[in-house]
Amino acid sequence: MRQRINMGAVAPGAYNAMLGLEKYLSECGLEEKLLHLIKLRASQLNGCAYCIDMHWKDARALGETEQRLYGLGAWEESPYYTERERAAFLWTESVTKLGEGHVPDAVFQAVRPHFSDKELADLTLAVAAINAWNRIAISFRTIPGGYTPSAHSRKE
Repeated sequence: MRQRINMGAVAPGAYNAMLGLEKYLSECGLEEKLLHLIKLRASQLNGCAYCIDMHWKDARALGETEQRLYGLGAWEESPYYTERERAAFLWTESVTKLGEGHVPDAVFQAVRPHFSDKELADLTLAVAAINAWNRIAISFRTIPGGYTPSAHSRKE
């Protein structure tokens, strides 16, 4: 496989705007590990190898366990996650799978007790952003494997 286009090189304004959103998300108050887990889960759903590699590495760099990472694809049946994390995964899946319908009221009601209005807005922005990154990486065949988290992740 060969990368088709380097978006950062050909559309730096758009790329930098996306990075600006990521900067906001890193400072919004949501837990950094949670952000990487929801980005990893959306990337699994979308089949984005580059983003799976990136967010797996970022989560590990922050101390996330292999067990929790391996169990993410079956989070509903895995006992390793908090209720807040489960709510975030449910929201991530519903927002990511919009092509299958709307985000159901029942999902919103299940997620609501675990996030404030601002946190839910930020969580939705994070899901929207990773879905955009997934579409960019998949469309332009960004090659996975070379990402190094040290330059991008901060330690908690």
